[in-house]
Amino acid sequence: MSSSLPFLPFALPDIGEEEIAEVVDTLRSGWLTTGPKAKRFECDFAVFLGDESLHCIAVNSATAGLHLALEAIGIGPGDEVITTTHTFTATAEVVRYLGADVKLVDIDPATLNIDARAIEAAIGPRTKAILPVHYAGLAADMPAILALARQHGLKVVEDAAHALPTTIGGQLVGTLASDATVFSFYANKTITTGEGGMLVTRDAALAARARVMRLHGMSRDAFDRFTATAPSWYYEIVAPGFKYNLTDMAAALGLHQLKKARVFQQRRAALAALYDAALAGLPVTLPSQPRPGDLHAWHLYVLRLADGAGIDRDTFIDRLFAAGVGCSVHYIPLHLHPYWRERYALDAAMFPHSQQAYERMLSLPLYTRMTDADVQRVVDAVRAALA
Repeated sequence: MSSSLPFLPFALPDIGEEEIAEVVDTLRSGWLTTGPKAKRFECDFAVFLGDESLHCIAVNSATAGLHLALEAIGIGPGDEVITTTHTFTATAEVVRYLGADVKLVDIDPATLNIDARAIEAAIGPRTKAILPVHYAGLAADMPAILALARQHGLKVVEDAAHALPTTIGGQLVGTLASDATVFSFYANKTITTGEGGMLVTRDAALAARARVMRLHGMSRDAFDRFTATAPSWYYEIVAPGFKYNLTDMAAALGLHQLKKARVFQQRRAALAALYDAALAGLPVTLPSQPRPGDLHAWHLYVLRLADGAGIDRDTFIDRLFAAGVGCSVHYIPLHLHPYWRERYALDAAMFPHSQQAYERMLSLPLYTRMTDADVQRVVDAVRAALA
């Protein structure tokens, strides 16, 4: 099976003339690094979330944001942080940056999100925080997770890399009662700055610490120093910080991507609905839907082969690629990677739901520049691959 049509990629950013003009304006302004546009982006993000009292801290990646959040809540050697095995390594590696240990747990087999019951079973004397991931753009069971955190005196940092805009119980992720939430603006995310992220918190002390650690542990960032009245050159190093600031060139993209975030979500949801309707009845498991009245960000559309598919996942992907359709797998679970497997003596039997999902799953193309005809092309390729 081969295709004469051009290759249909797994993901493409949706960049308009507004973003291009804003980047050009930034280049002409003379202020390329963290400056007025990064500040504007932070303010606009709080407005988008509907709560201008939130502290929003722009960073150069969601990984950086997670690291800053965990550092600010005091995670360090001897501590343990519970997260899901079914995630990208960034979620867990930031815990190791701080000398703490990761406790990986299994997922809910329906939603593919971290299982609150597995979290509860994993809580021990060294547990200091829970790090849930909103997989594919569907909210994790935050009411249950936050209740566990309150009961056991634990901190909660949400990995919301997939979850803009996602709601649970009618509340936007980023406005819940967790200690911090971190969003990603990587090139394939629901909005993009190329590389980038946003740390969101209600905790003023956490925000102050993250802002200092974001730029070398300096008491004042470059924008403050070069726009202040006096003395512009003076700063103090108050901690051994990092280099995690978002540039104005990246923020220029974010200013206009954020304005489109709701329209982007609506288009992603419409594309997902087209997939749902066209793939119903095939030997596949379709993605879980959000709770009634809630929003799914639809960062990913994850299909799983059912028992009667008559084909293995890898062959399925090969056939889609041969038909000119890009796809991916989210994720190879952490328990299968040498570092995590060997450090914590993990095996697949400890994570049966994640393991089974991984062996059957693939992510179909889903991005706002897709046409309905593109979706039909993917559906035709899926049907042919299963035939």
